[in-house]
Amino acid sequence: MSDRNLSSKPIVLIYTEPLLARSMTFIRTQAEALTSFCPYYISPYLESNGLPLPADRVLVMRRGAGPWARASAIPFKLSGRAPLYVRKLRSLRPALLHAHFGPTALRALPLARALNIPMIVTFQGYDATVYDEYARVSKHYSHRLYIRRRKVLESGSALLIAVSNFIRSELIRQGFSPEKILTHYVGVDTELFCPDPAIPRGPIVLFTGRLAEKKGCEYLIRAMAKVQLALSENELVIIGDGPLRGDLERLAAGCLRRYRFLGFQPPEVVKQWMNKARIFGAPSLRARSGDAEGYPNAFAEAQSMGLPVVSFNADGVREAVSHGNTGFLAPERDSDGLAHYLQLLLTNPELCSRMSAAARQYVCLDFNLAKQTSVLEDIYRRVLQKNTQSYSAIHTEQEERERVGSLDL
Repeated sequence: MSDRNLSSKPIVLIYTEPLLARSMTFIRTQAEALTSFCPYYISPYLESNGLPLPADRVLVMRRGAGPWARASAIPFKLSGRAPLYVRKLRSLRPALLHAHFGPTALRALPLARALNIPMIVTFQGYDATVYDEYARVSKHYSHRLYIRRRKVLESGSALLIAVSNFIRSELIRQGFSPEKILTHYVGVDTELFCPDPAIPRGPIVLFTGRLAEKKGCEYLIRAMAKVQLALSENELVIIGDGPLRGDLERLAAGCLRRYRFLGFQPPEVVKQWMNKARIFGAPSLRARSGDAEGYPNAFAEAQSMGLPVVSFNADGVREAVSHGNTGFLAPERDSDGLAHYLQLLLTNPELCSRMSAAARQYVCLDFNLAKQTSVLEDIYRRVLQKNTQSYSAIHTEQEERERVGSLDL
């Protein structure tokens, strides 16, 4: 985002915790694509080794990262009070607060009230999909508190944004009012995520994502073991880290011939692999806790790079991939189905090429970042207009009561 004329634009405060985890590239991408609003990033503390952000537009309660910074935020998390921080934020004269993830939005609500500005909340995935019986015993206090105070969050927010129709339906299941929920897809920078035709694609199936249950990497490894029995030259490349990495590496060592675990990689390296691979394999599913993909942005990035997707027919995934057109979706937890579709694409260059072109076109038409950000800015304007009208109505009513009271005297 250019710094030109930033001071003349309404300021929107972007709130999440922590600021900004490496997996939250979609938050930074969306905020930096704003053209009519100026984003400032706010949070109790910074994430160690987090995503780089414009230093002049970051305002945290405590500089630095690590345990001490987290500990210093505990009073705010418990009481919702941070008068000195509110004073700093008020000096920016913000127009709006946009919080990400339900549990953290609940903590941002006192800030919005203290600043007397409307708050919008975007629900991304786990915050709408995890079953209450799992959330009640979560190790995270914020999630346990959230399921008890969802109605407080709903009444205190101007609007709830769901990143997919699936997430909208999950929010309704949680008890949120349908009239207050709007579906909005983040979008992908299709100019940045654009394939270089000069780079040849190799016999590579690429996985990117956190190595956790809902990403389904175990099923992809088992599917690739079947594929490699017939097509031994094809390699599985896995980018990402997480709690299941050790188990997955042991599984791969026992059944795969060609594979690589590259760990976490910066976006530019991920993009390079998307340009070299032939298929994006990401069999996301609904975990036992209920945790599921809201709208898997990596799927849209991969398709923008011309990668056909092979995944499971999971709820959020169906909104990101057009089955039979931009990829194939096997029944959930069916590694044989994954293997069938992988082999179909790897042995049919014409089909793979046709789906590659369709994938790129699909994202450019329906999930373009510039288009989706323009829609988001319209949402901001409508919320601000409604807030202004509500304030005017309250002010007018107050003046009328005072006028009538003076006549009575």
